Amino acid sequence: MTTALDGHISVDEKGVARIAGTRMKVVHLVKDQMAHGSSPEALREAFPSLTLSQVYAALTYYHDHKSLLDAQIEQGSREADALLSHAGPQPSREELLEKLRKAEGEGGRA
Repeated sequence: MTTALDGHISVDEKGVARIAGTRMKVVHLVKDQMAHGSSPEALREAFPSLTLSQVYAALTYYHDHKSLLDAQIEQGSREADALLSHAGPQPSREELLEKLRKAEGEGGRA
């Protein structure tokens, strides 16, 4: 494992960058920023276990390694899409509620 940016970022043997001392991947923070257009301060509020320095370090690391991390994000999206395509149809909220009602009804008649 290597560390970068004054110890704020650690990179494991697979090349996955995390905010040091946490399980938070740099790409997860970046994806959240991309999805919501959040400022570093807003990201800090959204992830209260992180310091503002850690957020800035993660964003700096992303911009310093943009092509590598963008490739990781794209690979993750492809893998998620493949899993979803093989998962089949998902039950609706109404179907899940009906199953819950039936299960509760059967449990109450013991």
